[in-house]
Amino acid sequence: MKWNLRLVAAHRGIWKAGELQRRLAEHGLHVSAGKLSGLWSGTPISLKLSDLDVICEVLDCDIGELLTPEPGVSSGKATGDRSGRCENDE
Repeated sequence: MKWNLRLVAAHRGIWKAGELQRRLAEHGLHVSAGKLSGLWSGTPISLKLSDLDVICEVLDCDIGELLTPEPGVSSGKATGDRSGRCENDE
């Protein structure tokens, strides 16, 4: 998945991470400068759904605008036996 926070923010007239941080705080999401830097400049490894909801609210966007599939990149879906057993279980 591709993380498009900066692009979506730019389309809403938000050009600096500090401006987004201020708007998030106005909606009750207080993000540290370090965490915001990671969200702004890269792809987050993890993100709480409640935080994602606030980001979408502030940017007036859908999750599908922030996260878009990348063709040719594995989705990370698990394959194989879904019985819950390990191969070594007897």
